[in-house]
Amino acid sequence: MSEETSAPAKKTKTSTISGAEAVVRSLELLGVTDVFGLPGGAILPVYDPLMDTSKIRHILVRHEQGAGHAAEGYASATGKVGVCIATSGPGATNLVTAIADAYMDSVPMLAITGQVFSHLMGTDAFQEADIVGITMPITKHSILVTKAEDIPGALAAAYEIAGTGRPGPVLVDITKDAQQNELEFSWPPVVDLPGYRPVTKAHGKQIQAAAELIAASKKPVFYVGGGIVRANAAAELKALVELVGAPVVTTLMARGAFPDSHKQNLGMPGMHGTVPAVLALQEADLLITLGARFDDRVTGKAALFAQNAQVIHVDIDPAEIGKIRAAEVPIVGDLKDVIPDLADAFRAEVGKKKLDIDAWWSRINGLTEEYPLGYDEPHDGLLAPQYVISRIGELSGPEAIYAAGVGQHQMWAAQFIKYERPNAWLNSGGAGTMGYSVPAAMGAKVAEPNRTVWAIDGDGCFQMTNQELATCTLNNIPIKVAIINNSSLGMVRQWQTLFYDSRYSNTNLNTGHDTVRVPDFVKLADAYGALGIRVEKAEDVDAAIKLALETNDRPVVIDFVVSADAMVWPMVPQGVSNSYVQYARDHAPVWDGEE
Repeated sequence: MSEETSAPAKKTKTSTISGAEAVVRSLELLGVTDVFGLPGGAILPVYDPLMDTSKIRHILVRHEQGAGHAAEGYASATGKVGVCIATSGPGATNLVTAIADAYMDSVPMLAITGQVFSHLMGTDAFQEADIVGITMPITKHSILVTKAEDIPGALAAAYEIAGTGRPGPVLVDITKDAQQNELEFSWPPVVDLPGYRPVTKAHGKQIQAAAELIAASKKPVFYVGGGIVRANAAAELKALVELVGAPVVTTLMARGAFPDSHKQNLGMPGMHGTVPAVLALQEADLLITLGARFDDRVTGKAALFAQNAQVIHVDIDPAEIGKIRAAEVPIVGDLKDVIPDLADAFRAEVGKKKLDIDAWWSRINGLTEEYPLGYDEPHDGLLAPQYVISRIGELSGPEAIYAAGVGQHQMWAAQFIKYERPNAWLNSGGAGTMGYSVPAAMGAKVAEPNRTVWAIDGDGCFQMTNQELATCTLNNIPIKVAIINNSSLGMVRQWQTLFYDSRYSNTNLNTGHDTVRVPDFVKLADAYGALGIRVEKAEDVDAAIKLALETNDRPVVIDFVVSADAMVWPMVPQGVSNSYVQYARDHAPVWDGEE
């Protein structure tokens, strides 16, 4: 077991307790201090001893999806395993979206669900659902427990699997009779995972081959993904990047893994990446790929992505290497171990020489100067969302945590807030889950109570999980919510503008620009016991943000009424080469050669 999850060598004395008590005792001994959940019949036995523990804080959510996203936010802000609990049937299925989200983004999460009595399974009993079968494709592992004596081992194994190797969600489904029956409890249990052996140390020959490729390159780029954050390897990355001297791009999931203020950082690549980041990848002769998975939002049309580049691909999950793009040097291992080894090998390879990449930097610096990240002021007199988000970042600073929903506001938050540290940027990258932001911010605030935590949300996303404001108010979790309210499903509307002749089919939400606001977010905030503020003028933006930062006795919701016509630029249209980038200022394409 890992150092974090390993139990004391000396076993606790055995005692006869119920399976439900064993669940709580096991979580305590694993070091879990916070859980998010909602009780129901099949998990009710666990909730009785949970009431007596002084070591675990239970946060009662208003919807199980909120529990799952809160566990994700907790994990993403700290690197620890987040824990959520639900009952059987619809309680368990309400966790599915959050479990799928955690799986796509490699978030360490333990989901504990109650199940009907074992003798009723398969009979379509009340609130029965095969949650192990349902979640099998979206978990690292799923465990069904039907015997009380198996509970400690199952939870210890699940915690170990969730937090080691490539992190991810693990589900433990426990029948009601297993919770009610008794066992002789002792700790630690014997955890035998014969098929689970994550590779952490890379092969020396592969490290050497990678160092040789870097030393010979003329146009190298560090292509950095969220694996750097999950591996807690930001410091190691910075040392290697400065040693090599090559430019860096940080994917949506890796924002903050390398400081935005660093001169070698080109920003985010992909569909809405900066022009220098997108074209640097396209023109590179070597991609030093660290914890990234060649996602389609980064590559565009994969067959046309970085066609002249060789690839070094480092990932702890061997299934990712070669899945989308063949690698000349594949390396399986933990980035925290691999990067220092690669730095040593590169240093030995080049000695005191520097890479001959001055011409490469000249090209990149020219792109940076010609195509700076910017935005157009709206023509309708409403707020520019980019301005609002940039002011949130500037006034809150790099020590804050920013959890975004999904859509235009997510991209603007990734672009216009400067991230200087890992675990400051939380978002649903792979699954693109609307409703992620508020509960994820809630979980992050529970994990990091001394940090300012913002939920940057859209008016569409916010309406999916805003009930968790009640959870925040009642549990003294004073998050700040910035609703980027363009009165529409903004990203869908942008695509309708660009690709469907501005035919706005079912994207108007009537939340901000009309005489009747449905709902009125300020009144909604007030109903939930939060401070509600509406901002419609640029001169009022700073004052509202400062008031939110000063208010820590309750949640704050700011309804920023922004232009529905604001677009996310740059943009690479779906299904084309990244050599075609639509630029922000005049919307003209930037070409990198012919195709």
